[in-house]
Amino acid sequence: MSFMSHLEELRTCLVRAVIAIMIGFLGAYAFKEKIYAFLTEPLVAALPATGKLIYTAPAEAFFTYLKVALLAGVVAASPVVFYQFWRFVSPGLYKHERRLIWPYVVFSSVLFIVGAVFCYTVVFPYAFTFFMSFATEEIVPMVSLKQYLSFSGTLLFAFGAVFQMPLVLIFLGRLGIVNNKMLRQKRKYAVLIMFLAAAFFTPPDVVSQIMMALPLLILYEISIWLVAASEKKKAEKQAEEEAEFES
Repeated sequence: MSFMSHLEELRTCLVRAVIAIMIGFLGAYAFKEKIYAFLTEPLVAALPATGKLIYTAPAEAFFTYLKVALLAGVVAASPVVFYQFWRFVSPGLYKHERRLIWPYVVFSSVLFIVGAVFCYTVVFPYAFTFFMSFATEEIVPMVSLKQYLSFSGTLLFAFGAVFQMPLVLIFLGRLGIVNNKMLRQKRKYAVLIMFLAAAFFTPPDVVSQIMMALPLLILYEISIWLVAASEKKKAEKQAEEEAEFES
């Protein structure tokens, strides 16, 4: 494919992804109040009796509902978005590797949702309980809708993104860019990078950073095992093909 053909393919993939997100947004907007209540539940549970959610601009509540619906729309459209991504990179793969696009799409979507669910069910309760513990009779938490949505949305997408690490490393392993020996040797550098990534993707507090870095460490170890298993399977397949060729 020429450079212009790649650009045209990229444009097509982006347009289809945006259309899928807009369809998801329109569907989610019909349930915006329920989605908003679900999204704010961890914070509401941690708020003291005197705490409350507020909005400080006339249109802030309206735009908050729009953003909540968009957030839900992106999550709902994630399988289509991931399919368009893998479809764009598929021309650079061998024919037998292109057959793996659908498994990659499925696992990308699953890992993204698992990451977001982990953030919502594990990180949010601990983080908000920690933050609200600083409230006193004189210091009353009144959280802005805009600030909360920015905080929670950033964390949800960050966890969904970093949970893609095993799949990305397996993909790079199949391309021969990395191998399990390299991943083991570079483990200490990977740990440093993971903590730096956690500091970049999460808000500036130690609790959120640690709760992102720890799953990343576990996922990295799982990735090493999966890459090793993939290499073993690939070597066995090559051995079988060579045996058939010799015979």
